[in-house]
Amino acid sequence: MKFANVIVDISHEKLDRPFGYIIPDELEKEITVGTAVIIPFGKGNRQVKGYVIEITDQPSFDISKMKEIMAVEEGAAKVESQLINLAYWIKENYGSTMNQALKTVIPVKNKIRNIEKKTIVLNLNSEQLEEKIKQYKKKNAKARLRLLEELKINNRMARELVVDKLNVSPSTLKSMEQLGDIVIEKTINYRNPIELKEQPEYDIVLNENQRKVSEAIKETMDFKKKDKVNVHLIHGITGSGKTEVYMDLIDYTIKKGKSVIVLIPEIALTYQTVMRFTRRFKEKVSIINSRLSSGERYDQFERAKNGDITIMIGPRSALFTPFSNLGLIVIDEEHESAYKSESVPKYHAIEVAQKRAYDTGATVVLGSATPSLESYYKAKNGTYILHKLTTREKGNLPSVSIVDLREELQQGNKSIFSNKLQTLINDRLEKKEQTMLFINRRGFAGFVSCRDCGKAIKCPHCDVTLKLHNNKKLVCHYCGYTTKLPTKCPECGSTYLGGFGIGTQKIEMLIKQLCPTARVLRMDADTTSTKGSHDEILSAFANHQADILVGTQMIVKGHDFPDVTLVGVLAADMSLYASDYTAAEKTFQLLCQAAGRAGRGKNPGEVVIQTYAPDNYSIIAASHQDYDEFFEQEIVYRKLMGYPPVANMVSVLLQCSGESELEMATESVVKLIRKVKEQKYNELFVIGPADPPVSKINDIYRKIIYLKSDNRVHLIRLKDYLEYVINSSQNFKNINVQFDFKA
Repeated sequence: MKFANVIVDISHEKLDRPFGYIIPDELEKEITVGTAVIIPFGKGNRQVKGYVIEITDQPSFDISKMKEIMAVEEGAAKVESQLINLAYWIKENYGSTMNQALKTVIPVKNKIRNIEKKTIVLNLNSEQLEEKIKQYKKKNAKARLRLLEELKINNRMARELVVDKLNVSPSTLKSMEQLGDIVIEKTINYRNPIELKEQPEYDIVLNENQRKVSEAIKETMDFKKKDKVNVHLIHGITGSGKTEVYMDLIDYTIKKGKSVIVLIPEIALTYQTVMRFTRRFKEKVSIINSRLSSGERYDQFERAKNGDITIMIGPRSALFTPFSNLGLIVIDEEHESAYKSESVPKYHAIEVAQKRAYDTGATVVLGSATPSLESYYKAKNGTYILHKLTTREKGNLPSVSIVDLREELQQGNKSIFSNKLQTLINDRLEKKEQTMLFINRRGFAGFVSCRDCGKAIKCPHCDVTLKLHNNKKLVCHYCGYTTKLPTKCPECGSTYLGGFGIGTQKIEMLIKQLCPTARVLRMDADTTSTKGSHDEILSAFANHQADILVGTQMIVKGHDFPDVTLVGVLAADMSLYASDYTAAEKTFQLLCQAAGRAGRGKNPGEVVIQTYAPDNYSIIAASHQDYDEFFEQEIVYRKLMGYPPVANMVSVLLQCSGESELEMATESVVKLIRKVKEQKYNELFVIGPADPPVSKINDIYRKIIYLKSDNRVHLIRLKDYLEYVINSSQNFKNINVQFDFKA
C-alpha cells in the first residue's frame, strides 16, 4: 500500500499542512509527485483538488482515519504539477525539506489582498426598468431611483463613481443586487511594476557576428522534449551586443507561441536594462525583483499564469514564473554568484533552469564576457554549445595599465590614488568626460583597532570585526549590530584608536579633496537601500549630473555609459586573497567587468588596475582581457587540487548556539562520513571539520566539513543518508545542518 501527502491550497499559509491520503491500487501507476488529484476533504467529504507533494510506504497519520484519493484530475493545469515536481527535484539534489523547496518554487500569496475593480451593470430590460422606476418613486427610494435613472442612460458604471458621485451606499447596492436590479461585476486589477512610457521604436539590426550566433541557436530550437537539454553558452566580450542576440531569440520564441524567462542579476536589473526590453516587446514584458511589494510580486506571477504577459525578467526567483508554455530561458551574466541561493535549499539557478527546460522542451541560453569556469569547461567538453562574439558593437576595448602600489609607496605616494590615476582623472575632468572608481568594500574603513594593544573591535555576536562608517558608527555587515565609535579601547583603555583599510565612503571623501570642483556620486549598499535609489543614481550619472562615480561591484555590472573613458580599480587584491578556491576567478571576472565599462562610446577608454600583486596570472590575464589565457591557467590549478568543475564538492555546515554541543555533533557526523567512505565510496575525500571563514554569526557557532568526489550521485546519496540519521536522532535536535553543492 502506498500513501500520499497532499497540499490542498497552494498558498504560503497552507504549505505547512499536508494531508495524508491512501493511494488506491488502481491509481498507483498514475500518481507521482506533482500530480493533481481529487480528494474527499473535511467532515462533509467535499471534493477538492490537491497536489501530491510526497509518496511514501509509511502513513504519516493514523491509517484508520485516512481517506482514499478519489481520482487523478483530467486536464489539470500542468504548470503547478511541473513546479511541485521541480521542488521535489531541488529537495533531492540540494538538501532541504519538501516544505522549504515548495516555498522556494511555488509563486504563492501570503495573505495578499487582490485589487478588485467593481462595475455596476443594469440587469433589467426596458419594461422592467420603467416598472422599477415607478415603484421606487412611490416608495421615495431616492438613492435607488438616482442609480436606475443613470443606468438608463449608461447601463454600466464604475462602483466608485456610483458611491462617491451618486451617493449610493454599499448596503443599497447589495440590496439591489439581491433583488436582481443590478449585477456587480468584479475584475481583478493586477499591479504592473513597469510604467510604459512613449519611447523610440526598437530599430537595432543584428551585425553579421550576432546574426550568425542567433541563427545557429534557432536551428536547435524545436521546443520538443528530448533526452538531453539544449544549452548554449554565448561568450561575448563586454560591449559585443549579447543583449541584441537575446532579444532576437526572444522574438523568435514568442512568435512560436512560447513564453520566455530572462534572468539578470538583481544588481544589474535597472530601469535602463528593463527599458531595452520594453522598447522591443512593450506590454508583453514584466519584471520581478526584491524591491517590489509582496502584492506586486504575486500579481506578476498571476499575470504570467493567465497569459497576460509572455516575457518575465528578473533575478533568480523569476525562474519559477508559472508559464505553462515555456520555450526559452536566458541567463545573462551567467557567472554571477547571485545565481546561487545562500539560503536553504542552496540551489544554483543554472542547474535548476536546465531541469525546468528538460521538463518543458525549452532552450537555455547562457551569456557572459567572463563565463564561470564550470560553464566554459562544459562548453569545452561538448555538454554546452559554445558561441563567441569577439568584437565590440560600438567603440573598442580600452587600453589597460597595471600599477604596482609597492613602487608608488617607494616613490613617496601614500595616497590610495596612484600618480597615473590622478593624472588621468584630472585629464578627464578637463575634457568633460566621465570616470568610474571601483572598490569592492562599502563603508569608511575596513576595521578599527587599538594602536597600543593591537586588538580590533569585533562584533559581540559574530566572529568578525566591525566596519567604521562615516557617521562614526561601527556596523557588523553580518548581523546588523551597530554601536558608536568608542573614545577608548574596550580592552586596554587606550585613546589611540584608528581605522584601517578603506571603503567607498572614504574614497568619496578623498576624491572630493583631490578634485574639489568634481561632482561625485557614490553607489553602494548604503546609498541604494531605498526603493528607486539604484536607478536614480545611475540616471543622474547617465545624464551627466556627476563627473565621477565611486562604488562597489554594483557599478560595474552591465551598465552602458558612452562617456565613461576612465575606470580606476583601486585595490584589485581585495578579492584575490579571499579564503575561497574561486578567488582568482572572481578577481578576473570583476576586473574584466570593470574594464568593460570604459570606451563604450566614440572616445577611447583607459583602465588603471592598482595592485600589490602585479604578477598574479588573474590580474595579468584581466589586463589583456583574455579569457582563454586565464582559463588555461586556472583549470590546471583546479585539476591539481581536485576542485570543481573537475571534481564535485559539497560543504556540510553545522550550526548551534552551544559551542561544546556543536563540537560533539560535528565529530559524530565526521565518524558517519568516514564509515560510509570505508564501506561504499572509497574515492570520497574528506576535509575537516574546520572553522569556516566566519565561525560565529549572531551568537550561533559554526563548523564546516568539505567532501569531494568524482561522482556527484555518491555525494547526493551520502547527503540523503546524513539527513536521515540527523533527522531521526535526538543528538542532533539543536543542530542545524546545511548542504551546499559546489558543482
